[in-house]
Amino acid sequence: MEDELKVLVTGAAGFIGYHLCRRLYEGGHDIVGIDSMNAYYDVALKEMRLASLEKLGSWFLFKKLDICDRGALFALLKEGRFDAVCHLAAQAGVRYSIQNPYSYVENNVAGFLNILEGCVQNQVPYLVYASSSSVYGRSGKQPFAESDQVDTPASLYAATKKADELMAHVYSQMYGLPTVGLRFFTVYGPYGRPDMAYFKFADRIERGQEIDVYNNGQMKRDFTYVDDVTAGIEKVLTASYEDKPKYRIYNIGRGNPENLMDLIRLIEKGLEKKASLKMMPLQKGDVLETFADISALKRDFGYKPSVDLEEGMARFLAWFKEYSKH
Repeated sequence: MEDELKVLVTGAAGFIGYHLCRRLYEGGHDIVGIDSMNAYYDVALKEMRLASLEKLGSWFLFKKLDICDRGALFALLKEGRFDAVCHLAAQAGVRYSIQNPYSYVENNVAGFLNILEGCVQNQVPYLVYASSSSVYGRSGKQPFAESDQVDTPASLYAATKKADELMAHVYSQMYGLPTVGLRFFTVYGPYGRPDMAYFKFADRIERGQEIDVYNNGQMKRDFTYVDDVTAGIEKVLTASYEDKPKYRIYNIGRGNPENLMDLIRLIEKGLEKKASLKMMPLQKGDVLETFADISALKRDFGYKPSVDLEEGMARFLAWFKEYSKH
């Protein structure tokens, strides 16, 4: 474990970015957060997260900045003299990539290239970045392991995340930039993203509206509570110099897939309301099951998720009940 670090967190007003900044603050680190504050989902929620962060004091500096603005990004990286960059900013969402494909290439590929070049040109010594379990596509093998072939993505979003991993490999090999990619598995929790299924289900059940349940509910996800995820990211970010891998990819999940219908029942229980279900076929880009092999992250960084779905959803719903009053 190193002493206090100065870390640039991209996507700091996003769901995982917000929780990571809070965790790094608790660890005594100095944070600069950037975010474009785009309108992919309600900007008011991003502003709520940001307002919560800014109450914590001078440890946290926020700049509204788009990673696609290469000049502004490079200037910040030069001025900041960061010990590490944690790159979470991206165009998220599998289904939206069908409607707006160019946004994914611009943000997730060209934007990530700006991050890589910016780190190399401005001597940033370490990059940790968000990948996704979506890269596994419709693999029939369970659980998903980092050594699996990931050459058949089921969505453009997944393809851009695989491209990021390949680009990071080039920069690690060519320039010696240590990079760690983290394949996130269905992260959920308070202050979450309204486009994700658990949040949409809660919102519509609370309002008495019908919810769309794809593949007739026959789906499983490796739901991972956000605090477990940020604890894992912190372990990777704060690794001692000799423990920093030159190039690695890790799964970061719970390692325990849950049935979609069980998630819906937990929401019904927490909100004390019955869901009205509209059973739907499998949607384009979706996969039937995700299941993370997390043994490598446990071995190398002591990662140990501890929050099960029942407890995690109870925490989310407690927050959601207050949020939905606004």
